[in-house]
Amino acid sequence: MLSKKRVVVAMSGGVDSSIAACLLVKRNYEVIGVSLKLFDSGQQEEFKKYGLDPFRNKFLTGLKCCGIQGIGDAKAVSQKLEIPFYALNYKDEFQEKVIQYFCSEYENGRTPNPCVICNEKIKFGSLLKKAKSLGAEYIATGHYAKTEYNDESRRYILKKGKDREKDQSYFLFSLSQEQMKHTLFPLGDYTKEEVRKLAKELGLKVHDKPASQDVCFIPDSDYHKFLRKRINNDKCEPGAIINNKGEILGKHQGIPFYTVGQRKGVGCHRKPMYVLRIDNKNNVVVVGEEKELYQDILIAKNLNWIDRENLKEPLKVKAKIRYSQRESEAAISPLGKGLVKVKFIKPQRAITPGQAIVFYNRDKVIGGGWIT
Repeated sequence: MLSKKRVVVAMSGGVDSSIAACLLVKRNYEVIGVSLKLFDSGQQEEFKKYGLDPFRNKFLTGLKCCGIQGIGDAKAVSQKLEIPFYALNYKDEFQEKVIQYFCSEYENGRTPNPCVICNEKIKFGSLLKKAKSLGAEYIATGHYAKTEYNDESRRYILKKGKDREKDQSYFLFSLSQEQMKHTLFPLGDYTKEEVRKLAKELGLKVHDKPASQDVCFIPDSDYHKFLRKRINNDKCEPGAIINNKGEILGKHQGIPFYTVGQRKGVGCHRKPMYVLRIDNKNNVVVVGEEKELYQDILIAKNLNWIDRENLKEPLKVKAKIRYSQRESEAAISPLGKGLVKVKFIKPQRAITPGQAIVFYNRDKVIGGGWIT
């Protein structure tokens, strides 16, 4: 008799990861449920409410999607599925690899994308390593995406999920071949509506639980307050707000509190003005009218190629410069030194250094990188 393949499922307590675990149990995998504790918000008194011992388990509360209530919900689903459940403390690694990155990017005038980094470094990095130590062949998450192995290229391929409105392949572009080899995305062939319906049919209380929004480790969505507590004071020095002509229009409150495309808080002129560029070296914020936000060329670095080893010649693709935006037609060209030039057919609004750009061929992810 063949033994079941073991898989560790990252369970946040939401409907997506809960159904991911359900589907894998139905597919006859040996499923282990795991919740990750990533950030401390000082709510340890709530652990006993959910039958969890904060001293024995040594993990902390904090995140919207991975907080104490989320752990309680994940534990309840695991009990219903009759699978083992564990809570793991990755607070220190999350602080080092995600929060420090988040703050550093803002300090240097760039806009970070912590979800991509968390996936790469924590969920498909640290957790995958832990899963292997538990004898698991795979980890699984509730992402709406697909992977498959291509015999011709001998590479694992990342594809969009069936639900194009919920597709999360953008956040997964930086995964390595080794990470994809050991990853399952059970929701790739489901829509969100189908997932909620299935959860309701199974009697899961999380079937109508709202999806988490914004950055999970900033519960009140107050970025400025979060950054002020964590970044160096010398990075918050006020400086000049200027236009493209170099004319001084006002004073900014500190480079970390601005991002390209921002309008709110740029009250330095009678007509609406938007952040066009951030000059971290000279502590200057450049603003202009909305029409000046549109550009058709960008440079990207730190590329990760999924369907190929490298980009050797110009290629026509569809490219996406932020998750909430649909991809647009573009041509990408290698520049050497790990850089590519991206030339869009139609100018894009607010191309933002620090954000991810992901390249597609229909439903297949070619690769991606970071806008510089």
